[in-house]
Amino acid sequence: MPADAPPRFRVEKDSMGEVRVPHEALWGAQTQRAVENFPISGRPLPPDVIRALGAIKLACAQVNRDLGRLDAKKAEAIERAAREVAEGRHDAQFPIDVFQTGSGTSSNMNANEVVANLATEILGGRRGEKSVHPNDDVNLGQSSNDVFPSALRVAAVLAIERDLLPALSHLRAALDGKARAFDRVVKIGRTHLMDAVPIRLGQEFSGFASMIEHSIERIEATLPHLRELPIGGTAVGTGLNTHRDFGALVAAKLSADTRSTFLEARNHFEAQGASDSPVWTAGALNATAASLLKIANDVRLLASGPQAGLGEITLPALQPGSSIMPGKVNPVVPEAVTMVCAHVQGQCLAITQGGAWAQLDLATMLPMQAANLVEAIHLLASASRVFADKCVSGIVANEEVCASYVERSISMATALNPLIGYDRAAEIAKTAYRTRRTVREVAYEMSGLTKEQVDAALDPRKQTERGAEGGGSGG
Repeated sequence: MPADAPPRFRVEKDSMGEVRVPHEALWGAQTQRAVENFPISGRPLPPDVIRALGAIKLACAQVNRDLGRLDAKKAEAIERAAREVAEGRHDAQFPIDVFQTGSGTSSNMNANEVVANLATEILGGRRGEKSVHPNDDVNLGQSSNDVFPSALRVAAVLAIERDLLPALSHLRAALDGKARAFDRVVKIGRTHLMDAVPIRLGQEFSGFASMIEHSIERIEATLPHLRELPIGGTAVGTGLNTHRDFGALVAAKLSADTRSTFLEARNHFEAQGASDSPVWTAGALNATAASLLKIANDVRLLASGPQAGLGEITLPALQPGSSIMPGKVNPVVPEAVTMVCAHVQGQCLAITQGGAWAQLDLATMLPMQAANLVEAIHLLASASRVFADKCVSGIVANEEVCASYVERSISMATALNPLIGYDRAAEIAKTAYRTRRTVREVAYEMSGLTKEQVDAALDPRKQTERGAEGGGSGG
């Protein structure tokens, strides 16, 4: 190394002794210990969580200054530094693996050290000298046990509001547009994957749109509890070493800064000893994934073929489907969506397990829960947008195929039940199937009804409308 080259490391101290830290790193000794202790997945926390930690440190500094607990000059430097973290300007300075200490203490200290070093430099000092102290100044009035679960909730709320809900609304609109466009298309319904009575393609798509509408409502219903922050509870929920108004004031500052809504937890012992609100949110995400998976698979089935499948709709052709079969085009977007949904459902199970394994006065799988919750939110959002833009918006109905299935189906005999009874209608259906004729043709001969009566009863569109005559029950 040349004599004038900068040193590769600096030596920092914490309560356990000296640690060598990369010279250019903004983090300090405790972060470095965690980096060395947890070489597990190679995955750091998602940027959303890092930025939420920055936003919390910013709000805490403002509140501590206002309460007279933190020197104004230090508070201003911490605010500037924390804002840079909240804006994502230092994401690379958060290298600790997701799989770390279950309280998120390592990542909270990572945030404290990065903000402290930035603030020290803002005040003219050198990183590592602790003229702004990571514990005494940046972490004033806080504990990892209330900061990290608060960051989890802040990150999740903002990701839901800014990414997932708009994406789901976009998909709902695309599905609703197709429901209206396909209202005139009568096709055969299917229950148990077998022919059932007629249905309109638009009615099927209206069901898809309603599923996404319900998903939006379920997710929105989780937000009030997710907005309750543990901040102010410090170590075990009692609020030791902080001002009694600290939590409420920090929540108010966060609300103003993020343009969202956050509140102090109604009960800090619940908010820190459990993680029920993230688990409930995961439940809503799991239900959304289930809905998306069902819709994507139904679209694949309806588009199957194009010659030896159902072929009732055609999806946009986006790329060649085979390296060996010329001309083959696959439903690539619905398949990508189903993979996202399966992955998200696994993440939701992990979040649920994290809540179930919260013990005594602290939930201790918080970093894993935070990473999975935020990633699941963004995956569902991205998959919804891609599904809407690259698949749903370009779906075309194959009206002639739909009409031919209706006319050939023996389930058309169902509409004859009120006129001739179930048994005679069943005989007509079986005869039609056996002789390879339509129900209409056989009914002309066997029903005892006039041609006009048969045609009126077997009007496919009429059978899809509420209030039309029908008989029998079950699927």
